[in-house]
Amino acid sequence: MTIHETIKKQLIDAMRAQDEIKLNTLRGLIAMFSYELIAKKSKDSLIDDTGALILIKRSVNQHKDSIEQFEKGGRKDLVKKEKAELAILEKFLPETMSKGDIEKIVKAKIKKEGKPDTKKVGQFMGSIIKELKGKADGADVKEAVEKLLG
Repeated sequence: MTIHETIKKQLIDAMRAQDEIKLNTLRGLIAMFSYELIAKKSKDSLIDDTGALILIKRSVNQHKDSIEQFEKGGRKDLVKKEKAELAILEKFLPETMSKGDIEKIVKAKIKKEGKPDTKKVGQFMGSIIKELKGKADGADVKEAVEKLLG
C-alpha cells in the first residue's frame, strides 16, 4: 500500500473517530498530493511514495517554522495545534539517523577525503547529504560538520 493510499485510509478512520486535528492534517496532505499531480499533469490518481515523502517533509518543515514563529509571538494555542499536526505528519516519514551516527559518517568522510578548506565546506556537506539520501536531517548534518570542522 502506498503512502497516499495509507493516508486516504487513515482519513476515513479519522472521520469515524471524529479526530478533527488528524482529519484536517490528512485532508491538507491529500490536497497537497492532488495539487502536485495537477501541476505535473499526471494521469495517475495517486502520487508515488517518493513524491509523497518530499511533500510530507516540506509540510513538516513548514510546521516547524510555524511553531517557531508562534512561540516568538506568544501564541501557545497555535503552538499546541501545530505540534499535534507535526506529530501526525512525522509518523509518515522514515526513521532518521541519530546525531551520533551522522557524526561517525562525517568523521569517516573526513578521514577518507581529508579536511575540506573553508571554501569547500558547502560542497562537502552537500556530498554527505546526498550520500545519506533523506536518512538524516540536513540541519543535523550541518551541525555535525560544523562541530567536527570547527
